[in-house]
Amino acid sequence: MSAPEDRTDVIVVGGGLAGLVATAELADAGRRVVVVDQEPEQSLGGQAFWSLGGLMFVDSPEQRRMRIRDSRELAWADWLGTAGFDRPEDAWPRKWAEAYVDFAAGEKRPWLHAQGMRWIPNPGWPERGGSHADGHGNSVPRFHVTWGTGPGVLEPFVRRVREHVAAGRVQLRFRHRVTELVVSDGTVTGVRGEVLVPSAVVRGAESSREVVGAFAVDASAVLVTSGGIGGNHELVRRNWPARLGTAPTSMLSGVPHHVDGLMQQVACRAGGQQINEDRMWHYVEGIQNWDPIWPMHAIRIIPGPSSMWFDATGRRLPGPLYPGFDTLATLDHIMGTGYEHTWFVLTEKIIEKEFALSGSEQNPDTTAKSIRAVLKDRLGSGPPAPVQAFKDHGADFIVERDLGRLVERMNELTGGEPRIDVEDLRAQIVARDLQVANAYGKDGQIAAIHEARNYLADKLTRVASPHRILDPDAGPLIAVRLHILTRKSLGGLHTDLDARVLQADGTPLPGLYAAGEVAGFGGGGMHGYRALEGTFLGGCLFSGRVAGRAIAGAL
Repeated sequence: MSAPEDRTDVIVVGGGLAGLVATAELADAGRRVVVVDQEPEQSLGGQAFWSLGGLMFVDSPEQRRMRIRDSRELAWADWLGTAGFDRPEDAWPRKWAEAYVDFAAGEKRPWLHAQGMRWIPNPGWPERGGSHADGHGNSVPRFHVTWGTGPGVLEPFVRRVREHVAAGRVQLRFRHRVTELVVSDGTVTGVRGEVLVPSAVVRGAESSREVVGAFAVDASAVLVTSGGIGGNHELVRRNWPARLGTAPTSMLSGVPHHVDGLMQQVACRAGGQQINEDRMWHYVEGIQNWDPIWPMHAIRIIPGPSSMWFDATGRRLPGPLYPGFDTLATLDHIMGTGYEHTWFVLTEKIIEKEFALSGSEQNPDTTAKSIRAVLKDRLGSGPPAPVQAFKDHGADFIVERDLGRLVERMNELTGGEPRIDVEDLRAQIVARDLQVANAYGKDGQIAAIHEARNYLADKLTRVASPHRILDPDAGPLIAVRLHILTRKSLGGLHTDLDARVLQADGTPLPGLYAAGEVAGFGGGGMHGYRALEGTFLGGCLFSGRVAGRAIAGAL
């Protein structure tokens, strides 16, 4: 028999965004909740804290003010062209996807706005696609950066949960690592696990795995919201899709070490089914963090469209693999070259306007909600301060006035393997530069730059005016070595539209629910093969809300 403090209505495994949303919804409905998380309290909020805070809205006031014509129908067409659902097990993921697009076009923004969330007025335009209308990509800008970045997304839900903690409806148990789901007569009835030694490491840093005790909690329902696998490179390689060739031998981590995939395995041992493990989302514009927090810490460059992109041998990537257009198609191409790194070659004029860095800590002006700091950093001369810091200290950045010396240092950085020929690189740059004299031409990337500048927000704040890379007045020249960095799991625990985890026969495993990245953001993979961006945090918000309300209604 469990002691009173070891029995609750719902156990939530994982204190990230999805877990916090679900906990807030459950406690609002009067349910008692115990949240367990293997990390210390300073990491409450999980990966969402480190994010840029981008959210996909459809036909938002911000879009309309920017004269962007969006609709639920256009967004759903973009989603289907991007997801590429093609498996029998995609039935529930597709239903989740359609429900999410309806949410993004309807209740999502008003629900968040009512909780105090606000957004930067100019929506961004990632994953532009560049193929056919029915293919991958966003037809219009939909990426709404939250005022306050990731912490701004978390704040309403942390506040709500803390209020319920004070009222006695919620317990937060940190340093509790679940290793087993208890199954009694075919129903999940609780969790068992290990208590880890207290840790004072800073948020996101690798914490000790020393075990100092054991714990057990029983409940009427268990909700798994433990995140993905991006911090576990062994598991990433094990699940690496054959369609992308051999898994990289070297990767950087875009997520903390504790994003380890442990709970996927625990849930499967209890009878839950995981699907689409081979669908994942890894970026190709990773740079080594010069001031790292977790092991192999990478920062992603969020590029404008103007940098020239070369593979490791110095050959220009083919169209439409331009910066910011198609992440996974670019990854596929890179893995086919036989090398794992690529290069941006650009000018000071481009880096000043087009380089943004992903992450709350790399955007201190927006994170701090300082209009003055945003205007100073984004509209003043020179790159934003965090970009300048990487330019000054980053191991992957090379700055030179002379192309010959630039290429010499590029070869030095890689040990000359493979060696880039300076004259071959120069010929490609000169050919590109000849195309900028007119507002039209045959170079697809130059056309894409002109197209991007038709969007007023991009023209003013995001896309440099077309110019010659070898123009001395636009210099100095800059080369940036780019790495593959791990980020998101697109597959996960198979769930129905009530977030109930399904078994191999398609029936729910009683008592077990999942939300967030561990469930592929809904259904076991609502994104399919690719993502439109602004949908990862949004998927955690949506699936956490669905799960919390469904469990509350079922108890």
